[in-house]
Amino acid sequence: MASETYQKLKALLDEKKTLTKEDIDKFVAEHGDMTDEEKMQLEADRLEAEKSNKEETITMEQYLEACKVLDTAEEGSDEYKKAEAIVNKYESGM
Repeated sequence: MASETYQKLKALLDEKKTLTKEDIDKFVAEHGDMTDEEKMQLEADRLEAEKSNKEETITMEQYLEACKVLDTAEEGSDEYKKAEAIVNKYESGM
């Protein structure tokens, strides 16, 4: 069974998509240390969350470039569909 510290940190990670050293230190001080396995799993989860968070973020530059593609590419082409997905994701606030 997972420790209370691990469970609380995992919940925080799921919510914020990131954890700081201060977050971890605070929960360890309040709820006790984690096992080595929990530490490794939490670090793996943290790296995965950061990676997926970076992949999901569309920059203004990507958005503007995609808008240009929509203006020039043939509607229905793969290039058009990819650009349209970027524009839709950006405009939806993702």
